[in-house]
Amino acid sequence: MRRIDPRLLAIAGAAFISVSAILFRLSGVSSGTAALFRCALALPVLAPLALWERRRAGPRRRAAVDVAAGLLLGADLVLWGASIERVGAGIATVLVNVQVVVVPLLAFAVSGERPSRRFAFAVPVMLAGVALAGGLAGHGTGSDPVAGIAFGTAAGAAYAGYLFLTRVAGRGQRHRAQPVLLSTCGAGAMAVALGAPWQGVDLTPGWAALGWLAALSMTGQVCGWMLIGAALPRLRAEEGGTLLLLQPVLAVAFGAAVLGERPGIVQIAGCALVLAAVRLAGRPRAERSEGERSEGERAPSPPGTVHRRDDSAAGTAARPRVGSRT
Repeated sequence: MRRIDPRLLAIAGAAFISVSAILFRLSGVSSGTAALFRCALALPVLAPLALWERRRAGPRRRAAVDVAAGLLLGADLVLWGASIERVGAGIATVLVNVQVVVVPLLAFAVSGERPSRRFAFAVPVMLAGVALAGGLAGHGTGSDPVAGIAFGTAAGAAYAGYLFLTRVAGRGQRHRAQPVLLSTCGAGAMAVALGAPWQGVDLTPGWAALGWLAALSMTGQVCGWMLIGAALPRLRAEEGGTLLLLQPVLAVAFGAAVLGERPGIVQIAGCALVLAAVRLAGRPRAERSEGERSEGERAPSPPGTVHRRDDSAAGTAARPRVGSRT
């Protein structure tokens, strides 16, 4: 995976994740049950891969961060499932993508990675779109759009925490299966802790439901998160979030094609507004200043040019900028 463009990995991962809402609805189980089996059925696949990876690359560092990320993912899965039941599969997937706003904010607060100016302008537009997409203006596809938007937004915040910790823990690491295995264990534990007392967890959902849950586990938990986990540490926070926007776009289309969901005109407009705003917010800078470029990216100087360090130019050229990578 290290030889593949991380943008392609993120796109492929988003494609796998985009069918999760559809498979959850087809399973017919509660969100807590779906979250538990999504994680449990992934373990027999992830464990051998992690063991093989450990023999080749050694033990995983930052394992505690992976588990913490998994706890947030478990909360996201339960809340997201509850949102699906109230506003529909496609719209719930749009709502959970408030992560595109939260992840860059976390990256700026923790590591000084400054978001672009367009990000600040896009935030209020995106929030307005989220409100429309959640059905606050009527014409909802679910039973309770107000509660659905609340659960979906909370799921998005937990999802953002998971993506941020995954991005941080993956920097400089060669492991792909081990972090997904650890986070899956954490997510399963949180699914039981949160989903069991709230909606209950059915340990015998039936063979038909197990089939859909197995498909959900392989696409959304194994393939999707291994690809996204390999991509995020190599992308800027804004760029990674932008590419993951393929997820809600495909989910809305699949929700209409497979489940027969028909969002109202206002909700469709809200989805378009959300996607446009977060696309603008997550768009990477087209150009970087000379001070942010690495030595390998600088244009070659003419032969015979003598390079001298100039510390006097605005007092910044000789000093690394806050948040720049060295």
